[in-house]
Parts: sequence; structure tokens; C-alpha cells
Amino acid sequence: MGSAERKGRERAERERRITAAARAIAEREGWSAVTIRRLADEIEYSQPVLYSHFENRDAIVTAVAIEGFGELAKALHKAAHRSADRRKAIESVATSYLAFARQHPALYQAMFTLPTGLHFAEADTKPELKEGFAALAAVVSPSRSDVEAATETFWAALHGLAELERSGRIRRSARDERIALLVRGFLDS
Repeated sequence: MGSAERKGRERAERERRITAAARAIAEREGWSAVTIRRLADEIEYSQPVLYSHFENRDAIVTAVAIEGFGELAKALHKAAHRSADRRKAIESVATSYLAFARQHPALYQAMFTLPTGLHFAEADTKPELKEGFAALAAVVSPSRSDVEAATETFWAALHGLAELERSGRIRRSARDERIALLVRGFLDS
């Protein structure tokens, strides 16, 4: 094994440690506690080492968000394949999406509300983002001509429900009822 391969692995491992530390701090204390200085102390590297991997804090948040989109895509694909019945598949995906947002609040915040520079539906859209969208599209609109619009609408509804639940503005006890209404809306259209 050459030194270039070893250095590449070491670099990837440092980046993994940086993003893992950022996620852990954010989940415990919120994103405001995630600073370059704090991360450097947490992983026992100097700040210049962190800057050699990530331009700034937003770049770290972006890396965390990309990881999150990959994890969400896997969860949604798994949920979509739990049933061949379209209604149950949509319900499963919706339930999985909301559970992901609830179980990983800081990660979800990095993915959807913090500045990242990530773009959807663009030529430079990251594969992890495309995979999550594809998982939603597979259950919502397998035979529709308006795939993108239907998927975006489903996603927007789920995101709205996730944010309203997170902020305590809607009753968590009515989650199943809201999912049933959402599913019915997509099956009836």
C-alpha cells in the first residue's frame, strides 16, 4: 500500500471524526455550540487541521447534511419496500420520514434549515439528495406524469408536519390521522 492511499484513508478518517463530533455536539447542545474551536478540542486536532479539511463551519454542516440525506434515503427505501401495497408503502415512507426527523433533530436541522449551499433538482445535486427524492417519488407517483410536482408536494407536506411537530404547534397524538389524510390525498389524485 502506498503512502498516498494511507494519507487518503487518514484524511477520510479525520473528516469522519470531525463530522461525527459536530453531530454529537449538535444533538446534545444545538448547532450554536458547534464551533471550529470546540471541534478541534473535541477531536484533539488543531484548528488549522480542521480548516485543511473544511473551509468553515458551514462546510462541516454541509458534510453532516449530506450524511443525513444518505441516511434518510436508506430509511425511506427500506420503508418503501415493506409492502407491495401502495397505500401501505406511502404510509410507511411518511411514518419513516417523520420518525427520522423526530429521532435526529439536529441532523434534520442541518439538512433543511441551516445554510449549506446544497441544491435540489440541479445539475450539481449530490447523489444522496437524489436518492432521498427518488425514494419518495417511487411510492408517491409510480404511474403519474407529474412525478416531480407530486413528489415535491408530498415532501413539502412531510417537512411541514415534521417542523410543526418539532415546534409543538400541532398535536403529536394526531400524527397517524394526518398521515392517513395525506396518503388518501395522494391515492385519490
